[in-house]
Amino acid sequence: MSTAAPLSERVRPPILVLTLVLALSLVLAACGSGDDDAAPRAEPAKGQGAFPVRIDHKYGTTEISAQAKRVVTLGLSDQDAVLALGIKPVGAVDWFKERPYGKWAWTQGLWGASPPTIVGERDNFNIEKIAVLEPDLIIALYSGMKKEQYDALSRIAPTVGQPLKYDDYAAPWQEMTRMTGRALGMEARANELITKIDQRFAQVREEYPEFAGKTTAVVDPYEAGKYAVFAPSDPKVVFMTSLGFSVPEKVTKAVGKEYAAEIGSERLDLVDVDRLVFLTGDPTARKRVEADEVFGTLEVAKEKRALFAPYEDPPVGAALSFNTVLSVPYAIDQIIPLLTAPAS
Repeated sequence: MSTAAPLSERVRPPILVLTLVLALSLVLAACGSGDDDAAPRAEPAKGQGAFPVRIDHKYGTTEISAQAKRVVTLGLSDQDAVLALGIKPVGAVDWFKERPYGKWAWTQGLWGASPPTIVGERDNFNIEKIAVLEPDLIIALYSGMKKEQYDALSRIAPTVGQPLKYDDYAAPWQEMTRMTGRALGMEARANELITKIDQRFAQVREEYPEFAGKTTAVVDPYEAGKYAVFAPSDPKVVFMTSLGFSVPEKVTKAVGKEYAAEIGSERLDLVDVDRLVFLTGDPTARKRVEADEVFGTLEVAKEKRALFAPYEDPPVGAALSFNTVLSVPYAIDQIIPLLTAPAS
């Protein structure tokens, strides 16, 4: 029996947006220690902007009068932008028992020996625990926070809700980084981090011009004979196009307005592209895909142009799915050697 979560839970918000549910459900029992020497290092908090600042969001406008020192983050990945700006949140939520500290290679070195207090699971916030922490700012950007939760949290501290112009769990990492920077009075520093990543993508496109014009598809082979093909707007696909790849029209049409197209083996011709990326959380996924008779008929299979990117060891798939100002650079470092390695 497959241990994968139902597709409806893995390709639509709010459960970790897309396929990270699968990855975490399969591999959390084996949290790697990572390489401390390779772990990112955040800049010390500096460059405080002018206060007060006013931030518009889903539930109105929040005014923040001074730079926060005790921050609680309630979104799935909100802690990453705060950490990148040099502040360790005092509280965070636990989504899939991964704990926001000590799990991901791109944040291990930033948390150090100061893990946050866990103040809830997914979108179930423990208001009492949050109040005890005496935060001076609460950030809930990449979340499904409800209005009643926002009202309760706002009585504790200034609370910044989901980005106004996006559905829950749909805002790009750049928007979340900018909003976090504004809330912390470090908007200039946040923009610097975004620019640095943009420059990194540009550098990759320059170093690997062979990526340009090549078609790609990002797929989750979640069950035998069943595949989720992600939309061009999905963060993982946007990552690939930022490297220079393009999405064929046949994939765009098949997905339509959905987050992903669910297809069976008989439609695998949709993903017969120049560079096919499978995100695999199940150790048996590659053998399962390669045993698919239809897959074996595709040119991408015959010419060994399919990349099987794991969620763990290293957590390439997790970094692509997490999609933050910290995980994106890590994903670039990890996936380029995989994309340029000889076919195997």
